[in-house]
Order: sequence, then C-alpha cells, then structure tokens
Amino acid sequence: MSTHHQASSGCGGCGCHASHAPAHTEPHHDHGHDDHGHDHGTGGWLSQSRLIVLTGAALLLAYGASWQWPALHHWIFWPVIAVCILPIARHALAGLRRGQVFSIETLMLVATIGAVLIGASEEAAAVIFLFQIGEALEGLASRRAQAGIRALAALLPSEARCEAPDGSLILRPADQVHVGDVVQVRAGDRIPVDGEVISGDSTINEAALTGESQPRHKSTGDAVFAGTIALDGTLRLRVTQDPGQTTLARIVAVVQQAQRQKAPVARFTERFARLYTPLVVAGAAVVALTPPLLFDGDWQTWIYRGLAVLLIGCPCALVISTPAAIASGLSVGARHGLLMKGGAVLEALGQVTTVAFDKTGTLTNGTPRVSDLLCLRDSPAEVLALAAGMAQEASHPVALAIIDAVQEQQVSAVPVTDSRTLGGKGMLARWQDQEVFLGGIAAAQDHWPGLVVPPQAEQFRQQGKSVSLLVCAGVVWAVFAAEDSLRPDAKEGVAALARRGISMMMLTGDHQAAAERVGSALGIAVHADLLPTDKMHLIEQRQAAGERVAKVGDGINDAPGLAAAHVGIAMGAATDVALETADAASLHGRVGDIAAMISLSRQTLRTIYQNVALALGLKGVFLVLTVAGVTGLWPAVLADTGATVLVTANALRLLRLRL
Repeated sequence: MSTHHQASSGCGGCGCHASHAPAHTEPHHDHGHDDHGHDHGTGGWLSQSRLIVLTGAALLLAYGASWQWPALHHWIFWPVIAVCILPIARHALAGLRRGQVFSIETLMLVATIGAVLIGASEEAAAVIFLFQIGEALEGLASRRAQAGIRALAALLPSEARCEAPDGSLILRPADQVHVGDVVQVRAGDRIPVDGEVISGDSTINEAALTGESQPRHKSTGDAVFAGTIALDGTLRLRVTQDPGQTTLARIVAVVQQAQRQKAPVARFTERFARLYTPLVVAGAAVVALTPPLLFDGDWQTWIYRGLAVLLIGCPCALVISTPAAIASGLSVGARHGLLMKGGAVLEALGQVTTVAFDKTGTLTNGTPRVSDLLCLRDSPAEVLALAAGMAQEASHPVALAIIDAVQEQQVSAVPVTDSRTLGGKGMLARWQDQEVFLGGIAAAQDHWPGLVVPPQAEQFRQQGKSVSLLVCAGVVWAVFAAEDSLRPDAKEGVAALARRGISMMMLTGDHQAAAERVGSALGIAVHADLLPTDKMHLIEQRQAAGERVAKVGDGINDAPGLAAAHVGIAMGAATDVALETADAASLHGRVGDIAAMISLSRQTLRTIYQNVALALGLKGVFLVLTVAGVTGLWPAVLADTGATVLVTANALRLLRLRL
C-alpha cells in the first residue's frame, strides 16, 4: 500500500491525455568511445549483417563439401576465410596507422595465418566468423544507445500555444519560444517549456524528470518543466528558459556527454595481446636465429624449431577463450531474464563495488496502496462507500488506491452528484444534500477554515505517507494514508548484494521522509529530493573516489545516471529511454537479479582467466619440449588444437550455471 508525496497533492485528477507530435530536433550523438576505431560495418555494398549471413551459409556449405571431398578439406574453407579476413585486415591496417600495432585485429590476423599454416583452415574460418558476430553485437548496442537519446528528445512537444499581445493564442514551433513569452497549457497537454505559473492550478505528472508516479500540485509562482504533463487544469506560464536550456534538454545533453566519455571495458585478450603477440614473434625469431648466429647451430634445424615455436604460440586458443566464455555467460543471463549488451558489460559487472538504486518502481512497487485507514464514524461501511463514490470520479493514483482498498472490504460505492475537481488539491461533490470533500489536508482546511484534523493525519504525513481526508459537511469522517510498498524481494536482493561485499545507496527524487522510510527498512544510505543531474553527480563523485558504480533504475529521470555509471541496469517494465540508455536489463524486475548479474560476471571472468591459464600452460609445456628438440611441428599443431578444445569445453561449463 503505497505513495510518495505529501497529502497536499490531493486525490483529484483528470484522466485526459492529448497526443503529441514528436520533438522538433534530433540530437547528434557522437558515440565516440570505440577504442578500436571500428565502424561496426564492412563498408561498401556489403553490410556487416549481410556478411555474417552469407559467411555463415558459406561455412555450412564448406563443412558439407569437406565431408564429400575429404582430400580438399584444407582448401575448401579458404573462400570463407578470404571473405571474413578482409574487414579484419582493414581495421588492423587502420590500427597500425594509429600506432596500435598489437590490436585485437592484429591478433586475429596472426591467429588466422597461423591456423592456415598448420593446416587448420576449418578452425581459422570458424574463429573469424565468431569474431564477426561479436563485432556486430557491439554495433547493435551502439545503435540502441543512440535510439535512447532520440526517445528522450521525443518527450518535447513540437509546438507551443503562445499568447499574442492582443491576448489571442498562436501555435508556434517550440524551438522559437523565448524567455518572457507567455504560454498556455491545457489539461492533458505535455508542457513544452520550462516556466513559472502566472495563473491557474493543475496537478503535474513529473515522472519524466523525477521518476515519481505521484503527481504534484502547481499553482501561481510554482516552477514547471518541459516534458511534464498537466493532468487536470489549464495553466498560463511565463517562459524562464530558452528551448535549448530546458531541464529536459540538459538531461539529453548530459546523457550524450556521459556516453561519449564512458569507453567500453577493454577486452582481456586485447590487453594481453599487446604483450603476448610481440613476445611470441620475438621468441620464435630468437629460437631460429640465435643458435646458428652465436653457437654455430644448424640453420635448417633451428629455423624448423623457430617455426614450431611460432605455431605453438598461434593465439587461436587465446582468441576463442574470451568470446566463448562471454557467449556462454550472455546465454545463461538471457535464459534467466538478464540481458547484457555485450561482453564489455558482462566484464564490467564483475568489477562493481557500489550499486546506486532508484526508489520508485525499482526498490518499491511504484504504485500507491492504502496502508492506514482511520475511520471516525460509527458506520465504517458507509464511510468506505462514500469514499469509493468520490474516488470513482478521479484518476489520481491515491484515489485509485482508495478504490482498491474499499473493494478489498467488499463495499459498494454510493453515487455522488455535482462532483468537481479542485486542480490537484482534491475534489468536491454532494451526497444527501451535504457537501463532501476528498483530498489533501491543506486543501480541506482552505475550504473549511478551523477544520479539526485528527493528530494521526500529521503523524502519517511525517512518516512519508500521502494523506487524504474524507470530509462531510465540515467534519472529518476518515483519514486515508497511502504509501509505496517495498518489492517482495527487495530485502533479500539487498542482502544478497551485501553478502558479495557490494555497498549500496538509494538516489530518488522523492521527499526525504518517504525515502528514509524505504532506506531504513532496507538498511541502505538515502539521498532524496534529487533531480536527474543530481543523481548523476553523486554517481560521478563515487567514481572519482575509485569506486565502480552500477546504477539501477526504471525511468526517464534515471537516464543520465544510467549513462554515467560504469554499468547502467534497467529494471522490469522500464521506460524505453531507460532500456535504451542502460547497458543491461532485468526483464523480471527482481532486485535479486542485480546480485545474480554480478555473480554471473564474476564466474565468467574466472572462466576466462582459467582459459588463458589452460592455453598458456599447454603451450608452455610444448614450447619447452620443442626448443629442447623433443617435439616438432605436428605436436605443435596438437598443442594449439588441444588448447582450443579445452578452453571451449571449459567455457561451455558456464551453460550449466543456475542463478
């Protein structure tokens, strides 16, 4: 049974909503964090997606042909290799021009050439095909992030209803409205500007900015923001910010900036390849040249051994060790409703030290429910029936919660007449020739000066609950307190993170009292009354202190924080903007899924490190034997193939994980 704001929000509300045109601008998003210089495509007439489909089909045909003509097995896979290697070679050459000698593309080239030299063309074709799929997935994640920015901008109406000097109304493009202009907003309209109310009253749905489902009442002198919705009254606003400087426009800007600055976590194999690949090449050269030059060794013998060292060092197993483990980890996550946008996200999750939660819809259910009912009449059934009759005329979240509470008592509503909404304060009606009110404390006292309000009402409000009074003929008949209740798994989910050594905090736009109630129940730090940019700055402060921060949220207001955090996680039925901006998503919306993601990431990282150790250990043994003259080229082939099989089998063990 839940809600978030003070009782003065009332129970009134008009359910009408207008349709709105899309935003007039589409922001440019410079997704400049690609550390490989990839454009996630092959260029020219053949797109990357088409290349993957055609290459996959060619690979299947090659397998079939190799079974039909075994003698041509080595050559049949060459066309597939040739098609796949072209974009990789292009990126490798681009990296060389930038001074990135040992990039992941260079590693792929060495792996492919080495595999072909030792006769493993089938393996070479399969490895580079998987690499192309990984690159395509990264490109998809980048495009989805750009779509999130467009969805944010679409919240702004394309036109504003401006007052001319003669008092007439003129529809003007929203980007041509200036500070000082007067704009009129009708009930159901999305507000096109940041401004100050100069006349009128209305309940405003500010969920786009604060994430709180509880609307707030606005009247003369109050500030309103672009992208929010006027629910039940007409407002005249004086514009206080130019279009490019509105609160929502600044949110779009900070999301863009955060995504530009947040480079993806470098792949482990690429970091390692910067040392491994040159060491292998240098080691093979030393083995081949040093004995003949310095110790009068036989050139043919030592060149043969140098070639064997180069083949043993062929990094096929290292190349496949990471993507195989990550593919398994991502598959396990998807099976449990945990979606992560690529290997970089999966890796980053395992390094998280702090989780920053949104409150409404993340730790709580996001909809108000009546938690306390104080009935001051001898006939509770009559009181509930009258409250239901009043609430049926409103669409305010608290009014809906009252209806639900009455229905649970199996009481039927009584009809009321002459009902009218008091702009975000509550509503008046007549019942049995008596004036009846349902709404906030302040509005009730304004209507009936000297109204005696039970002390319990103020106690409920101090506890962070929304309080509504049912008043009949100047006498309080009932007090309803509503609150936003915790998700059923919130406590266990928070405890699971604590067991993994993760610190937590809650960042919310809700009032301090309501936030403290939830924070104390869960035992986590609370930061309340925050705007979206405030949340982002708190995350950046933790990051500056050396912490790895994951942000969990479900609303548009969470977008800057989701983008700025090392990992952004969208919860359950999140808004499209949150889903697009986030790096990962919990489809089931369980708080415990956050701990499950981190555990999956850590297990995947352990598997990657095991794979690297297996690959290097097996290669090291054969390296020593080869230099000593015990083994030659064929054992080198077996060492590379065996290491690849082992690391793949080890990665597949992840598929048996139960989260």
